[in-house]
Amino acid sequence: MTQAHRWWDKIAEKYSTQPIADIPGWEHKLDRIRSHLTPDTRMLEFGCGTGGNARRLAPHAGSILATDLSGEMLRIAKARGDEEGLTNISYERGDFLELDLPAGQFDMVLGMSILHLLDDRHAAMAKARQLLKPGGLFITSTACLLDGFWFMVPILPIGRMLGAFPPVKAFGAKTLKREIADAGFEIEYEWRAKPSAALFIVARKPAG
Repeated sequence: MTQAHRWWDKIAEKYSTQPIADIPGWEHKLDRIRSHLTPDTRMLEFGCGTGGNARRLAPHAGSILATDLSGEMLRIAKARGDEEGLTNISYERGDFLELDLPAGQFDMVLGMSILHLLDDRHAAMAKARQLLKPGGLFITSTACLLDGFWFMVPILPIGRMLGAFPPVKAFGAKTLKREIADAGFEIEYEWRAKPSAALFIVARKPAG
């Protein structure tokens, strides 16, 4: 078990009770995602956490594979999905990069509040592209610390040592958008609730 597994397993119960910080912003993102869903959509969400996004989107999609490193997060996600009677969400624990899935089988890959937590976000983007069908969508919401919270960067290592933060990578929106384009996606939509907020991006894998 990696340090990241342990950290998220440890805080899963507490995390599951925390309110959404920006409900209007979250609803805007969900509305945008739903606009791309049909009853036939096959979606994968990596870093699904306790499954809040998947549960809200499930009634509008064909099937959702929700994945996460943390077994505790997935336990909570599955329990809540079962409570709501959602039968089109399946769950798989594991590192997104190591998921053994056939290429080109998903219409949408979703990664919300996760890219800034990964050791290799470039590999994650490449994995998303591999798993998507031609014309499929890669949708993300990512904290870009250098655009508003640069002052936190020096204290991140201390916070990690004390167990207060998970590993976090600091970069800005320009860098993220360039990396998504370099990974072979065409950005169709971007939005932030305010200049320092997480950057929401809808990007498409070319059809050709």
